[in-house]
Amino acid sequence: MTAVDDIRPGPGLDGDSAEDLQRIADLIRSVPDHPEPGVLFRDITPVLAHGGAFATVATELAAHTGEAELVVGVEARGFLLGAAVALVAGVGTVPVRKAGKLPAVAASRSYDLEYGSATLELPADVVEPGTRVYVVDDVLATGGTAAAACALLTDVGADIVGFGTLLELTALRGRGRLGDVRVDALLTA
Repeated sequence: MTAVDDIRPGPGLDGDSAEDLQRIADLIRSVPDHPEPGVLFRDITPVLAHGGAFATVATELAAHTGEAELVVGVEARGFLLGAAVALVAGVGTVPVRKAGKLPAVAASRSYDLEYGSATLELPADVVEPGTRVYVVDDVLATGGTAAAACALLTDVGADIVGFGTLLELTALRGRGRLGDVRVDALLTA
């Protein structure tokens, strides 16, 4: 694995949490030119494969869920993180999927990515109007996916209490696409 020295703990963490998160940052692998030339992909798979690191990430993000009644995980690594965060927080979890994966759809949103476009869908009959949700994804980059997921939830009347991510790529300014939604980033690069 390649240590990534530009990844650091997010602001406002205490000493023990910052030290734990720096060890987690060292697990993240940088893959140049993936999925296309010029893109530096941040692979969190080594973090997920390390039991202690995965537990720390779930616990740290769960501490930010507040009054959330559901954790919504965004396809695909957000499913893994979101389910773990929901378990630690003691709430349910719902996946936001790519188009065509669900048998019954409550709503869908199309959006542009750094290198293409996509559509996200929310399963029918699982998020009632007024439900307080905490949205989780692995990486916040340009914010297109995060903004689409939040808009999708707002479309069905959910109250978004925050957006949590393992890694925020600050130079891409994705946080700005989320408007007033609070962003909790454990690591930044």
